[in-house]
Amino acid sequence: MIEAQHYLFLKSLHIFGIIIFLGNIIVTGFWKAFADFTKDWKIISFSQRLVTYTDILFTTLGVLIIIFTGMMMAQHFGDYWNVKWIRWGLSLFIASGIIWVAILIPIQIILHQLANHFKNNKSIPKQYWMYEKIWMLFGIIATALPLMNLYWMVFKPI
Repeated sequence: MIEAQHYLFLKSLHIFGIIIFLGNIIVTGFWKAFADFTKDWKIISFSQRLVTYTDILFTTLGVLIIIFTGMMMAQHFGDYWNVKWIRWGLSLFIASGIIWVAILIPIQIILHQLANHFKNNKSIPKQYWMYEKIWMLFGIIATALPLMNLYWMVFKPI
C-alpha cells in the first residue's frame, strides 16, 4: 500500500506528465495545421521539423511519466484492471498509443523526410498532402482518446 504523501507526489507527477503530453499533442496539431494552410514550403518544412522534435521530447517524456506514475498509483487499488475507471483509462491510452506507433509515427517520419526535400526543390509534392491528411485524421483520433481519459480520471465512475 502506498502512503498518502507518496501517492500525492505520484499524482502530482502524473498530472505534470498529462499536461506535457496533452499540451504538446494539442498545440502541435493546431500550429501544424495553420502552417499547412499557408502552403508555404519554408513554413511547412520548419513546422514539420518542430513536430518531430517536440514529439520526441515532450510527447515521449509525457508518456513515460504518465505510464510510470499511473502504474505506481494503480497498485494502490490492488487488482487495478478490475477498477472500471482505471481499465477505461488504460484502454483509451493504449488505443491512442497503438495509433501513434502503427500510423502516426511512421507517417510523421515520411512527412519529415519529404519536408527535408522542400528546401532543395522549393515545392511541396502531392505525396506530402496525401500523408498530411492521414496524419491529421488519425492525429485527431489519437488526441481525442486521451482527452476522454480526463473524464475517467476526474470523475472515477464505478
